[in-house]
Amino acid sequence: MLRTRLCDIFGIDYPIISAGMGGVALAELAAAVSEAGGLGTLGLGGMGREGILNEISSARSRTSKPLAANVLLPFLPKGMLEAIMDAPIQAVTFFWGEPSDYRESIERLHRRHIKVIWQCGSTDEARSAVASGVDAVMAQGFEAGGHVRGVATTCVLIPEIRDVIGDTPLIAAGGIADGRGLAAALALGADGAAFGTRFLASNESSAHKEYKQRITAAHATDTIHTTLFDVGWPDAPHRVLRTAIVEEWERAGSPESGKRPGEGKTIAESRRPEFQVPLVNFTVMCPTDYVEGDLGGMPFYAGQSCGVVREVLPAGEIVRRIVAEARDAIARLGSLAR
Repeated sequence: MLRTRLCDIFGIDYPIISAGMGGVALAELAAAVSEAGGLGTLGLGGMGREGILNEISSARSRTSKPLAANVLLPFLPKGMLEAIMDAPIQAVTFFWGEPSDYRESIERLHRRHIKVIWQCGSTDEARSAVASGVDAVMAQGFEAGGHVRGVATTCVLIPEIRDVIGDTPLIAAGGIADGRGLAAALALGADGAAFGTRFLASNESSAHKEYKQRITAAHATDTIHTTLFDVGWPDAPHRVLRTAIVEEWERAGSPESGKRPGEGKTIAESRRPEFQVPLVNFTVMCPTDYVEGDLGGMPFYAGQSCGVVREVLPAGEIVRRIVAEARDAIARLGSLAR
Protein backbone atom coordinates (compact mmCIF):
# COMPACT_ATOMS: atom_id res chain seq x y z
CA MET A 1 0.00 0.00 0.00
CA LEU A 2 1.03 3.59 -0.63
CA ARG A 3 -2.00 5.41 0.62
CA THR A 4 -2.24 8.67 2.57
CA ARG A 5 -5.18 10.85 3.53
CA LEU A 6 -4.59 12.77 0.29
CA CYS A 7 -5.93 9.70 -1.51
CA ASP A 8 -9.12 9.75 0.54
CA ILE A 9 -9.68 13.48 0.07
CA PHE A 10 -9.33 13.42 -3.72
CA GLY A 11 -10.52 9.88 -4.40
CA ILE A 12 -7.22 8.68 -5.90
CA ASP A 13 -5.15 5.53 -5.44
CA TYR A 14 -1.73 7.11 -4.91
CA PRO A 15 -0.55 10.43 -3.42
CA ILE A 16 0.85 11.52 -6.78
CA ILE A 17 -0.22 14.73 -8.54
CA SER A 18 0.89 15.91 -11.95
CA ALA A 19 1.69 19.62 -12.05
CA GLY A 20 -0.61 21.93 -14.02
CA MET A 21 2.07 23.07 -16.45
CA GLY A 22 0.63 25.75 -18.72
CA GLY A 23 0.45 24.72 -22.35
CA VAL A 24 1.99 21.32 -21.59
CA ALA A 25 -0.33 19.60 -19.11
CA LEU A 26 -3.38 19.21 -21.32
CA ALA A 27 -6.13 16.61 -21.61
CA GLU A 28 -4.07 13.64 -22.71
CA LEU A 29 -1.49 13.94 -19.91
CA ALA A 30 -3.95 14.76 -17.12
CA ALA A 31 -6.23 11.87 -18.07
CA ALA A 32 -3.34 9.40 -18.28
CA VAL A 33 -2.11 10.31 -14.78
CA SER A 34 -5.63 10.02 -13.34
CA GLU A 35 -6.23 6.70 -15.10
CA ALA A 36 -3.03 5.37 -13.50
CA GLY A 37 -4.26 6.26 -10.02
CA GLY A 38 -2.83 9.74 -9.44
CA LEU A 39 -4.48 13.15 -9.71
CA GLY A 40 -4.01 14.53 -13.21
CA THR A 41 -4.00 18.31 -13.47
CA LEU A 42 -4.96 20.41 -16.47
CA GLY A 43 -2.89 23.57 -17.03
CA LEU A 44 -5.62 26.04 -17.98
CA GLY A 45 -3.69 29.31 -17.54
CA GLY A 46 -4.37 31.76 -20.35
CA MET A 47 -7.42 29.94 -21.73
CA GLY A 48 -10.86 31.45 -22.20
CA ARG A 49 -14.16 29.79 -21.29
CA GLU A 50 -14.49 27.81 -24.52
CA GLY A 51 -10.94 26.51 -24.38
CA ILE A 52 -11.36 25.49 -20.72
CA LEU A 53 -14.55 23.57 -21.37
CA ASN A 54 -13.10 21.89 -24.45
CA GLU A 55 -9.97 20.78 -22.59
CA ILE A 56 -11.88 19.45 -19.60
CA SER A 57 -14.32 17.68 -21.91
CA SER A 58 -11.42 16.10 -23.81
CA ALA A 59 -9.83 14.88 -20.58
CA ARG A 60 -13.15 13.60 -19.30
CA SER A 61 -13.67 11.59 -22.48
CA ARG A 62 -10.46 9.74 -21.60
CA THR A 63 -11.12 9.06 -17.92
CA SER A 64 -13.93 9.01 -15.38
CA LYS A 65 -11.46 9.36 -12.51
CA PRO A 66 -10.80 12.57 -10.53
CA LEU A 67 -9.22 15.51 -12.36
CA ALA A 68 -7.83 18.84 -11.19
CA ALA A 69 -7.49 22.21 -12.93
CA ASN A 70 -4.64 24.64 -12.36
CA VAL A 71 -5.50 28.35 -12.29
CA LEU A 72 -2.87 31.09 -12.58
CA LEU A 73 -4.39 33.95 -10.64
CA PRO A 74 -2.65 36.80 -12.54
CA PHE A 75 -4.40 35.45 -15.67
CA LEU A 76 -7.85 34.75 -14.27
CA PRO A 77 -10.24 36.02 -16.97
CA LYS A 78 -13.83 36.85 -16.21
CA GLY A 79 -15.95 33.73 -16.27
CA MET A 80 -13.06 31.26 -15.90
CA LEU A 81 -14.06 29.99 -12.47
CA GLU A 82 -17.67 29.76 -13.56
CA ALA A 83 -16.60 27.63 -16.52
CA ILE A 84 -14.65 25.32 -14.22
CA MET A 85 -17.56 25.09 -11.78
CA ASP A 86 -19.84 24.03 -14.63
CA ALA A 87 -17.43 21.28 -15.71
CA PRO A 88 -16.97 17.77 -14.29
CA ILE A 89 -13.84 18.61 -12.29
CA GLN A 90 -12.98 17.52 -8.74
CA ALA A 91 -10.25 19.96 -7.66
CA VAL A 92 -8.77 23.36 -8.47
CA THR A 93 -5.24 24.54 -7.69
CA PHE A 94 -4.74 28.29 -7.25
CA PHE A 95 -1.28 29.72 -7.84
CA TRP A 96 0.40 33.11 -7.49
CA GLY A 97 -1.92 35.26 -5.42
CA GLU A 98 -2.95 36.25 -1.91
CA PRO A 99 -5.30 33.59 -0.48
CA SER A 100 -7.46 35.99 1.53
CA ASP A 101 -8.38 37.81 -1.69
CA TYR A 102 -10.01 34.62 -3.00
CA ARG A 103 -11.94 33.49 0.06
CA GLU A 104 -15.27 33.98 -1.74
CA SER A 105 -14.07 32.00 -4.76
CA ILE A 106 -12.96 29.17 -2.48
CA GLU A 107 -16.39 29.12 -0.83
CA ARG A 108 -18.15 29.07 -4.21
CA LEU A 109 -16.06 26.11 -5.37
CA HIS A 110 -16.84 24.29 -2.15
CA ARG A 111 -20.55 24.81 -2.73
CA ARG A 112 -20.07 22.91 -5.99
CA HIS A 113 -18.22 20.16 -4.06
CA ILE A 114 -14.90 21.05 -5.69
CA LYS A 115 -11.78 20.78 -3.53
CA VAL A 116 -9.28 23.65 -3.46
CA ILE A 117 -5.48 23.33 -3.35
CA TRP A 118 -3.37 26.43 -2.76
CA GLN A 119 0.16 26.35 -4.18
CA CYS A 120 2.48 28.55 -2.15
CA GLY A 121 6.13 29.23 -1.44
CA SER A 122 6.22 30.46 2.15
CA THR A 123 4.84 29.78 5.61
CA ASP A 124 2.95 33.09 5.64
CA GLU A 125 1.15 32.24 2.41
CA ALA A 126 0.39 28.73 3.65
CA ARG A 127 -1.01 30.08 6.90
CA SER A 128 -3.22 32.53 4.98
CA ALA A 129 -4.42 29.74 2.67
CA VAL A 130 -5.51 27.59 5.59
CA ALA A 131 -7.30 30.55 7.17
CA SER A 132 -9.08 31.11 3.85
CA GLY A 133 -10.52 27.60 3.90
CA VAL A 134 -8.51 25.59 1.36
CA ASP A 135 -8.60 21.80 1.46
CA ALA A 136 -4.87 21.29 0.93
CA VAL A 137 -1.65 23.29 0.66
CA MET A 138 0.96 22.63 -2.01
CA ALA A 139 4.37 23.90 -0.88
CA GLN A 140 6.72 24.66 -3.77
CA GLY A 141 10.45 24.67 -3.11
CA PHE A 142 13.13 26.71 -4.86
CA GLU A 143 14.27 23.71 -6.93
CA ALA A 144 11.02 23.67 -8.90
CA GLY A 145 10.81 24.28 -12.62
CA GLY A 146 8.54 26.76 -14.34
CA HIS A 147 7.36 29.73 -12.32
CA VAL A 148 8.69 29.51 -8.79
CA ARG A 149 6.93 30.99 -5.79
CA GLY A 150 9.33 29.61 -3.20
CA VAL A 151 12.69 30.95 -2.05
CA ALA A 152 13.56 28.08 0.30
CA THR A 153 14.42 24.53 -0.73
CA THR A 154 11.78 21.83 -0.56
CA CYS A 155 13.71 19.99 2.15
CA VAL A 156 13.48 23.06 4.39
CA LEU A 157 10.08 24.36 3.31
CA ILE A 158 7.99 21.20 3.82
CA PRO A 159 8.69 20.65 7.54
CA GLU A 160 8.48 24.39 8.18
CA ILE A 161 5.03 24.62 6.59
CA ARG A 162 3.88 21.40 8.26
CA ASP A 163 4.66 22.98 11.61
CA VAL A 164 2.44 26.01 10.92
CA ILE A 165 -0.59 24.48 9.15
CA GLY A 166 -1.39 21.74 11.65
CA ASP A 167 -3.36 18.85 10.20
CA THR A 168 -4.17 20.47 6.84
CA PRO A 169 -3.14 18.09 4.03
CA LEU A 170 0.22 19.06 2.56
CA ILE A 171 1.62 18.38 -0.92
CA ALA A 172 5.33 18.76 -1.63
CA ALA A 173 6.50 20.24 -4.95
CA GLY A 174 9.91 21.08 -6.35
CA GLY A 175 12.85 18.80 -7.03
CA ILE A 176 10.79 15.58 -6.87
CA ALA A 177 10.87 13.25 -9.87
CA ASP A 178 10.85 9.66 -8.60
CA GLY A 179 9.73 7.40 -5.80
CA ARG A 180 12.72 8.24 -3.65
CA GLY A 181 11.63 11.87 -3.77
CA LEU A 182 8.06 10.93 -2.84
CA ALA A 183 9.28 8.87 0.11
CA ALA A 184 11.45 11.78 1.24
CA ALA A 185 8.50 14.18 0.97
CA LEU A 186 6.38 11.88 3.14
CA ALA A 187 9.20 11.66 5.69
CA LEU A 188 9.39 15.45 5.81
CA GLY A 189 5.71 15.69 6.73
CA ALA A 190 3.92 15.92 3.38
CA ASP A 191 0.92 13.75 2.49
CA GLY A 192 1.92 13.46 -1.16
CA ALA A 193 3.91 15.11 -3.93
CA ALA A 194 3.45 17.00 -7.18
CA PHE A 195 5.59 16.10 -10.18
CA GLY A 196 6.21 18.55 -13.02
CA THR A 197 9.47 17.95 -14.88
CA ARG A 198 9.05 14.16 -14.68
CA PHE A 199 5.62 14.29 -16.39
CA LEU A 200 6.80 16.92 -18.88
CA ALA A 201 9.06 14.17 -20.23
CA SER A 202 6.15 11.80 -20.86
CA ASN A 203 4.62 10.57 -24.10
CA GLU A 204 1.35 12.34 -23.35
CA SER A 205 2.68 15.79 -22.49
CA SER A 206 2.29 18.51 -25.12
CA ALA A 207 5.92 19.57 -24.78
CA HIS A 208 7.82 19.70 -28.06
CA LYS A 209 9.97 16.64 -28.86
CA GLU A 210 13.14 18.75 -28.67
CA TYR A 211 12.07 20.06 -25.26
CA LYS A 212 11.64 16.53 -23.91
CA GLN A 213 15.02 15.49 -25.31
CA ARG A 214 16.73 18.43 -23.60
CA ILE A 215 15.11 17.51 -20.29
CA THR A 216 16.39 13.93 -20.43
CA ALA A 217 19.91 15.11 -21.31
CA ALA A 218 20.10 17.81 -18.63
CA HIS A 219 21.56 17.91 -15.12
CA ALA A 220 20.46 19.99 -12.15
CA THR A 221 23.30 22.45 -12.77
CA ASP A 222 21.99 23.11 -16.28
CA THR A 223 19.04 25.05 -14.83
CA ILE A 224 18.96 28.69 -13.74
CA HIS A 225 16.55 30.72 -11.62
CA THR A 226 15.76 33.96 -13.42
CA THR A 227 13.14 36.49 -14.56
CA LEU A 228 14.46 36.52 -18.13
CA PHE A 229 11.44 35.10 -19.99
CA ASP A 230 8.99 37.82 -19.12
CA VAL A 231 7.00 38.68 -22.27
CA GLY A 232 3.47 37.94 -21.12
CA TRP A 233 4.31 37.69 -17.41
CA PRO A 234 6.81 40.27 -16.12
CA ASP A 235 8.67 40.09 -12.81
CA ALA A 236 7.74 36.45 -12.17
CA PRO A 237 10.77 34.30 -11.21
CA HIS A 238 11.12 30.99 -13.00
CA ARG A 239 13.57 28.12 -13.48
CA VAL A 240 14.63 27.15 -17.00
CA LEU A 241 17.33 25.19 -18.78
CA ARG A 242 20.34 27.19 -19.86
CA THR A 243 19.96 27.60 -23.64
CA ALA A 244 21.74 29.57 -26.36
CA ILE A 245 19.58 32.67 -25.88
CA VAL A 246 20.29 32.64 -22.13
CA GLU A 247 24.02 32.51 -22.82
CA GLU A 248 23.75 35.26 -25.44
CA TRP A 249 21.95 37.47 -22.92
CA GLU A 250 24.65 36.77 -20.32
CA ARG A 251 27.44 37.57 -22.79
CA ALA A 252 25.72 40.90 -23.46
CA GLY A 253 26.03 41.72 -19.76
CA SER A 254 22.57 40.50 -18.70
CA PRO A 255 20.79 43.70 -19.81
CA GLU A 256 17.39 44.60 -18.44
CA SER A 257 14.11 44.04 -20.26
CA GLY A 258 13.86 46.34 -23.26
CA LYS A 259 17.60 46.18 -23.99
CA ARG A 260 18.13 42.46 -24.60
CA PRO A 261 19.59 41.06 -27.85
CA GLY A 262 16.86 40.07 -30.33
CA GLU A 263 14.11 41.39 -28.11
CA GLY A 264 10.72 41.79 -29.81
CA LYS A 265 11.55 39.53 -32.76
CA THR A 266 8.70 37.19 -33.67
CA ILE A 267 10.05 33.64 -33.67
CA ALA A 268 7.08 31.26 -33.85
CA GLU A 269 3.30 30.87 -33.91
CA SER A 270 0.79 28.70 -32.07
CA ARG A 271 -1.57 26.46 -34.01
CA ARG A 272 -4.01 26.34 -31.09
CA PRO A 273 -6.41 29.27 -30.64
CA GLU A 274 -6.46 28.75 -26.84
CA PHE A 275 -2.85 29.91 -26.59
CA GLN A 276 -2.59 33.14 -28.52
CA VAL A 277 0.30 34.87 -26.74
CA PRO A 278 3.12 36.78 -28.47
CA LEU A 279 5.70 34.20 -29.52
CA VAL A 280 8.71 36.48 -29.57
CA ASN A 281 12.14 36.14 -28.01
CA PHE A 282 11.80 35.92 -24.21
CA THR A 283 8.13 34.92 -24.42
CA VAL A 284 6.56 33.25 -21.39
CA MET A 285 5.28 30.43 -23.64
CA CYS A 286 7.36 27.25 -23.65
CA PRO A 287 8.03 25.03 -26.71
CA THR A 288 5.05 22.75 -27.38
CA ASP A 289 4.08 20.32 -30.09
CA TYR A 290 1.56 22.82 -31.47
CA VAL A 291 4.11 25.61 -31.96
CA GLU A 292 5.83 26.14 -35.30
CA GLY A 293 8.99 28.19 -35.79
CA ASP A 294 12.23 28.88 -33.95
CA LEU A 295 12.11 27.40 -30.45
CA GLY A 296 15.42 28.91 -29.38
CA GLY A 297 14.01 32.11 -27.91
CA MET A 298 11.44 30.28 -25.78
CA PRO A 299 11.84 29.14 -22.16
CA PHE A 300 12.64 25.48 -21.55
CA TYR A 301 11.15 25.35 -18.06
CA ALA A 302 12.73 22.61 -15.93
CA GLY A 303 13.25 21.82 -12.29
CA GLN A 304 16.53 20.67 -10.82
CA SER A 305 14.98 17.21 -10.76
CA CYS A 306 15.78 16.98 -14.49
CA GLY A 307 19.01 15.36 -13.32
CA VAL A 308 17.14 12.12 -12.52
CA VAL A 309 14.85 12.16 -15.59
CA ARG A 310 16.62 10.09 -18.19
CA GLU A 311 13.94 8.85 -20.58
CA VAL A 312 10.56 9.77 -22.00
CA LEU A 313 7.92 7.29 -20.79
CA PRO A 314 4.15 6.85 -20.86
CA ALA A 315 2.58 8.76 -17.97
CA GLY A 316 0.99 5.61 -16.57
CA GLU A 317 4.37 3.90 -16.46
CA ILE A 318 5.83 6.92 -14.67
CA VAL A 319 3.13 6.64 -11.99
CA ARG A 320 3.77 2.90 -11.59
CA ARG A 321 7.53 3.40 -11.27
CA ILE A 322 7.13 6.17 -8.71
CA VAL A 323 4.88 3.93 -6.62
CA ALA A 324 7.28 0.98 -6.79
CA GLU A 325 10.33 3.11 -6.00
CA ALA A 326 8.58 4.81 -3.08
CA ARG A 327 7.54 1.47 -1.60
CA ASP A 328 11.10 0.19 -1.88
CA ALA A 329 12.53 3.33 -0.27
CA ILE A 330 10.03 3.19 2.60
CA ALA A 331 10.77 -0.51 3.15
CA ARG A 332 14.52 0.19 3.34
CA LEU A 333 13.95 2.95 5.86
CA GLY A 334 11.65 0.69 7.86
CA SER A 335 14.36 -1.96 8.13
CA LEU A 336 16.67 0.59 9.75
CA ALA A 337 14.22 1.11 12.61
CA ARG A 338 14.11 -2.55 13.63
